Amino acid sequence: MFTPQGPTLRELAVQAMSSVERGYDLLAPKFDHTPFRTPDLVLDPVARALRGLGPYEDGLDLCCGTGAGLGVLREVCAGRVVGVDFSAGMLEVARGGDPAASYVRADALALPFGPVFDLVVSFGAFGHFVPGEYPALFGQVRQVLRPGGQFAFPLPAPARPGSRGYWAMLGFDSVMRVRNAVWRPPFVMYYRPFKLADVRRELDAAGFDVALHALPELGERPDGTPRCRLVVATRRG
Repeated sequence: MFTPQGPTLRELAVQAMSSVERGYDLLAPKFDHTPFRTPDLVLDPVARALRGLGPYEDGLDLCCGTGAGLGVLREVCAGRVVGVDFSAGMLEVARGGDPAASYVRADALALPFGPVFDLVVSFGAFGHFVPGEYPALFGQVRQVLRPGGQFAFPLPAPARPGSRGYWAMLGFDSVMRVRNAVWRPPFVMYYRPFKLADVRRELDAAGFDVALHALPELGERPDGTPRCRLVVATRRG
Protein backbone atom coordinates (compact mmCIF):
# COMPACT_ATOMS: atom_id res chain seq x y z
CA MET A 1 0.00 0.00 0.00
CA PHE A 2 1.18 3.51 -0.77
CA THR A 3 1.02 6.05 2.03
CA PRO A 4 -0.79 9.38 1.53
CA GLN A 5 2.65 10.95 0.96
CA GLY A 6 3.54 8.40 -1.70
CA PRO A 7 3.30 8.76 -5.48
CA THR A 8 -0.04 8.75 -7.26
CA LEU A 9 -0.80 6.18 -9.93
CA ARG A 10 -0.37 8.90 -12.53
CA GLU A 11 3.09 9.73 -11.19
CA LEU A 12 4.06 6.06 -11.26
CA ALA A 13 2.81 5.77 -14.84
CA VAL A 14 4.91 8.76 -15.92
CA GLN A 15 7.93 7.25 -14.18
CA ALA A 16 7.39 3.88 -15.87
CA MET A 17 7.29 5.51 -19.30
CA SER A 18 10.62 7.25 -18.70
CA SER A 19 14.19 5.97 -18.82
CA VAL A 20 15.45 4.31 -15.65
CA GLU A 21 17.50 7.38 -14.72
CA ARG A 22 14.77 9.90 -15.44
CA GLY A 23 12.15 7.69 -13.79
CA TYR A 24 14.05 7.60 -10.53
CA ASP A 25 14.74 11.32 -10.68
CA LEU A 26 10.97 11.82 -10.82
CA LEU A 27 10.21 9.29 -8.10
CA ALA A 28 13.01 10.35 -5.73
CA PRO A 29 11.07 12.83 -3.52
CA LYS A 30 8.47 10.16 -2.69
CA PHE A 31 10.54 7.00 -3.04
CA ASP A 32 10.80 6.36 0.70
CA HIS A 33 7.00 6.21 0.87
CA THR A 34 6.78 3.36 -1.65
CA PRO A 35 7.20 -0.41 -1.20
CA PHE A 36 10.36 -0.21 -3.32
CA ARG A 37 12.50 1.14 -0.47
CA THR A 38 14.35 -1.67 1.29
CA PRO A 39 12.61 -1.95 4.68
CA ASP A 40 14.36 -1.82 8.02
CA LEU A 41 13.26 -5.40 8.71
CA VAL A 42 15.77 -6.40 6.00
CA LEU A 43 18.44 -3.77 6.69
CA ASP A 44 18.71 -4.53 10.42
CA PRO A 45 19.46 -8.29 10.03
CA VAL A 46 22.04 -7.50 7.35
CA ALA A 47 23.76 -5.03 9.67
CA ARG A 48 23.79 -7.58 12.49
CA ALA A 49 25.31 -10.24 10.23
CA LEU A 50 27.99 -7.89 8.92
CA ARG A 51 28.97 -6.80 12.43
CA GLY A 52 30.01 -10.41 13.01
CA LEU A 53 32.05 -10.52 9.80
CA GLY A 54 33.98 -7.24 10.11
CA PRO A 55 35.69 -5.09 11.06
CA TYR A 56 35.51 -2.85 8.00
CA GLU A 57 37.07 0.53 7.38
CA ASP A 58 35.62 2.20 4.26
CA GLY A 59 32.27 1.25 2.73
CA LEU A 60 30.37 1.84 -0.52
CA ASP A 61 26.61 1.58 -1.04
CA LEU A 62 26.26 0.57 -4.70
CA CYS A 63 23.14 1.99 -6.38
CA CYS A 64 22.36 3.67 -3.08
CA GLY A 65 19.09 5.32 -4.11
CA THR A 66 17.81 7.49 -1.29
CA GLY A 67 20.39 6.05 1.09
CA ALA A 68 18.62 3.32 3.06
CA GLY A 69 21.73 1.13 2.94
CA LEU A 70 24.01 3.87 4.19
CA GLY A 71 22.73 3.22 7.70
CA VAL A 72 24.08 -0.33 7.46
CA LEU A 73 27.51 1.00 6.49
CA ARG A 74 27.39 3.49 9.36
CA GLU A 75 26.91 0.60 11.78
CA VAL A 76 29.73 -1.61 10.50
CA CYS A 77 32.35 0.72 8.96
CA ALA A 78 34.81 2.75 11.01
CA GLY A 79 35.94 4.93 8.10
CA ARG A 80 34.27 6.85 5.32
CA VAL A 81 30.89 5.96 3.85
CA VAL A 82 30.12 6.59 0.17
CA GLY A 83 26.91 6.28 -1.83
CA VAL A 84 26.93 5.95 -5.60
CA ASP A 85 23.91 6.14 -7.91
CA PHE A 86 23.21 7.37 -11.44
CA SER A 87 20.07 9.30 -10.41
CA ALA A 88 20.79 12.85 -9.31
CA GLY A 89 17.34 13.04 -7.74
CA MET A 90 17.91 9.99 -5.57
CA LEU A 91 21.32 11.28 -4.47
CA GLU A 92 19.79 14.61 -3.50
CA VAL A 93 17.33 12.87 -1.18
CA ALA A 94 20.08 10.65 0.24
CA ARG A 95 22.27 13.67 0.95
CA GLY A 96 19.44 15.24 2.93
CA GLY A 97 19.20 12.16 5.12
CA ASP A 98 22.93 11.75 5.73
CA PRO A 99 24.86 14.89 4.81
CA ALA A 100 28.07 13.54 6.36
CA ALA A 101 28.39 10.74 3.80
CA SER A 102 30.04 11.25 0.41
CA TYR A 103 27.99 10.92 -2.78
CA VAL A 104 29.05 10.23 -6.34
CA ARG A 105 26.84 10.21 -9.40
CA ALA A 106 28.04 7.36 -11.59
CA ASP A 107 27.02 4.28 -13.53
CA ALA A 108 27.56 1.04 -11.60
CA LEU A 109 29.09 -0.41 -14.78
CA ALA A 110 31.75 2.33 -14.84
CA LEU A 111 32.69 3.10 -11.24
CA PRO A 112 35.15 5.98 -10.82
CA PHE A 113 37.14 4.44 -7.96
CA GLY A 114 40.25 2.41 -7.48
CA PRO A 115 40.59 -0.36 -4.84
CA VAL A 116 39.73 1.86 -1.88
CA PHE A 117 36.83 0.07 -0.13
CA ASP A 118 36.69 -2.78 2.36
CA LEU A 119 32.96 -3.39 1.98
CA VAL A 120 30.45 -2.86 -0.81
CA VAL A 121 26.74 -3.39 -0.15
CA SER A 122 23.74 -3.16 -2.42
CA PHE A 123 20.02 -3.44 -1.77
CA GLY A 124 17.29 -4.05 -4.32
CA ALA A 125 19.22 -2.81 -7.36
CA PHE A 126 20.02 -5.96 -9.31
CA GLY A 127 16.78 -6.00 -11.27
CA HIS A 128 18.15 -3.06 -13.24
CA PHE A 129 20.84 -5.25 -14.81
CA VAL A 130 20.23 -7.94 -17.41
CA PRO A 131 22.18 -11.21 -16.98
CA GLY A 132 24.65 -10.30 -19.72
CA GLU A 133 25.77 -7.35 -17.58
CA TYR A 134 26.59 -9.37 -14.46
CA PRO A 135 30.26 -10.01 -15.43
CA ALA A 136 30.85 -6.28 -15.96
CA LEU A 137 28.96 -5.34 -12.79
CA PHE A 138 30.82 -7.80 -10.58
CA GLY A 139 34.08 -6.88 -12.24
CA GLN A 140 33.50 -3.25 -11.32
CA VAL A 141 32.80 -4.20 -7.71
CA ARG A 142 35.99 -6.23 -7.55
CA GLN A 143 37.91 -3.28 -8.98
CA VAL A 144 36.88 -0.95 -6.13
CA LEU A 145 37.55 -3.44 -3.30
CA ARG A 146 40.85 -3.81 -1.54
CA PRO A 147 42.25 -7.38 -1.52
CA GLY A 148 40.15 -9.36 0.92
CA GLY A 149 37.33 -6.81 0.72
CA GLN A 150 33.75 -8.04 0.66
CA PHE A 151 30.67 -7.50 -1.46
CA ALA A 152 27.49 -8.23 0.49
CA PHE A 153 23.81 -8.20 -0.42
CA PRO A 154 20.62 -9.97 0.73
CA LEU A 155 19.08 -12.43 -1.70
CA PRO A 156 15.55 -13.72 -0.98
CA ALA A 157 14.68 -17.29 -1.83
CA PRO A 158 12.66 -17.53 -5.05
CA ALA A 159 8.91 -17.72 -4.74
CA ARG A 160 7.60 -21.26 -5.10
CA PRO A 161 5.98 -21.99 -8.49
CA GLY A 162 2.25 -21.49 -8.27
CA SER A 163 2.38 -19.31 -5.17
CA ARG A 164 0.94 -15.80 -5.04
CA GLY A 165 4.44 -14.33 -4.97
CA TYR A 166 5.46 -16.38 -7.99
CA TRP A 167 2.54 -15.16 -10.09
CA ALA A 168 3.01 -11.57 -8.93
CA MET A 169 6.68 -11.63 -9.94
CA LEU A 170 5.92 -13.32 -13.23
CA GLY A 171 3.17 -10.80 -13.96
CA PHE A 172 5.41 -7.82 -13.18
CA ASP A 173 8.22 -9.23 -15.32
CA SER A 174 5.81 -9.83 -18.21
CA VAL A 175 4.39 -6.29 -18.02
CA MET A 176 7.91 -4.83 -18.11
CA ARG A 177 8.86 -6.93 -21.12
CA VAL A 178 5.76 -5.84 -23.02
CA ARG A 179 6.40 -2.21 -22.06
CA ASN A 180 9.97 -2.41 -23.33
CA ALA A 181 8.89 -4.08 -26.55
CA VAL A 182 6.58 -1.21 -27.48
CA TRP A 183 8.10 1.85 -25.79
CA ARG A 184 11.45 3.61 -25.79
CA PRO A 185 13.58 4.31 -23.86
CA PRO A 186 13.57 0.97 -22.05
CA PHE A 187 13.00 0.69 -18.32
CA VAL A 188 15.02 -2.29 -17.13
CA MET A 189 13.54 -3.88 -14.02
CA TYR A 190 13.60 -7.68 -14.15
CA TYR A 191 14.12 -9.43 -10.82
CA ARG A 192 13.37 -13.03 -11.81
CA PRO A 193 16.70 -13.64 -13.66
CA PHE A 194 18.83 -12.81 -10.58
CA LYS A 195 19.14 -16.39 -9.31
CA LEU A 196 21.55 -17.68 -6.69
CA ALA A 197 23.19 -20.36 -8.85
CA ASP A 198 23.87 -17.90 -11.66
CA VAL A 199 25.07 -15.21 -9.27
CA ARG A 200 27.49 -17.58 -7.53
CA ARG A 201 28.94 -18.69 -10.86
CA GLU A 202 29.42 -15.13 -12.09
CA LEU A 203 30.95 -13.96 -8.81
CA ASP A 204 33.41 -16.86 -8.86
CA ALA A 205 34.36 -16.03 -12.44
CA ALA A 206 34.88 -12.37 -11.44
CA GLY A 207 37.41 -13.36 -8.75
CA PHE A 208 35.33 -13.78 -5.59
CA ASP A 209 34.97 -16.51 -2.99
CA VAL A 210 31.29 -16.76 -2.09
CA ALA A 211 29.75 -17.60 1.28
CA LEU A 212 26.09 -17.62 2.28
CA HIS A 213 24.78 -16.54 5.68
CA ALA A 214 21.19 -17.18 6.74
CA LEU A 215 19.21 -14.22 8.03
CA PRO A 216 17.07 -16.07 10.60
CA GLU A 217 15.13 -12.94 11.57
CA LEU A 218 13.46 -13.11 8.15
CA GLY A 219 12.08 -16.58 8.76
CA GLU A 220 12.15 -19.96 7.09
CA ARG A 221 10.30 -21.61 4.24
CA PRO A 222 8.16 -24.71 4.91
CA ASP A 223 11.13 -26.97 4.08
CA GLY A 224 13.28 -25.25 6.73
CA THR A 225 15.51 -23.30 4.33
CA PRO A 226 15.99 -19.55 4.92
CA ARG A 227 13.61 -17.10 3.32
CA CYS A 228 16.56 -14.80 2.76
CA ARG A 229 20.33 -15.23 2.75
CA LEU A 230 23.15 -12.74 2.88
CA VAL A 231 25.54 -13.32 0.00
CA VAL A 232 29.10 -12.37 1.03
CA ALA A 233 31.63 -12.40 -1.79
CA THR A 234 35.26 -11.92 -0.75
CA ARG A 235 37.73 -10.59 -3.29
CA ARG A 236 40.53 -13.04 -4.10
CA GLY A 237 44.03 -11.68 -4.57
